Amino acid sequence: MNKINIDTEQDIQKAKKKALIVLALFPLFLIVFIPYGIYWVYFDMSHLPKEKVLTESTSPDGIYTVKVYLINGGATTAYAVLGELSFNQERRKPKYIYFNHREDYANLNWLDNDTIIINGHKLEVPYETFDYRRD
Repeated sequence: MNKINIDTEQDIQKAKKKALIVLALFPLFLIVFIPYGIYWVYFDMSHLPKEKVLTESTSPDGIYTVKVYLINGGATTAYAVLGELSFNQERRKPKYIYFNHREDYANLNWLDNDTIIINGHKLEVPYETFDYRRD
């Protein structure tokens, strides 16, 4: 009878430890995944619906190509323009360098091998970006 009480007490202690671990990990889960969810919904441009390519331009030295897409967010939002920089001589994934709302056109002009003007915004590629939500 005494052994049964000891086993039950040990089981209770184990259950308390497991509950404490779960309660300690839950806030950590919230701290990690809620900010990522906010980033994914509001700032991650990889899931935007690229309606069509408006224009495309390659840098004078052929290292970069910029494709500009028209983004249609639906009936309640204005059109937007998304610029994507591709690296022609490196195996790197494309980088989004331009995002502006209330636009449905794209004017691209290379000033030199690393400087492009997109709709009046001068960018040094591949380092600078323009995003109306941040700039």
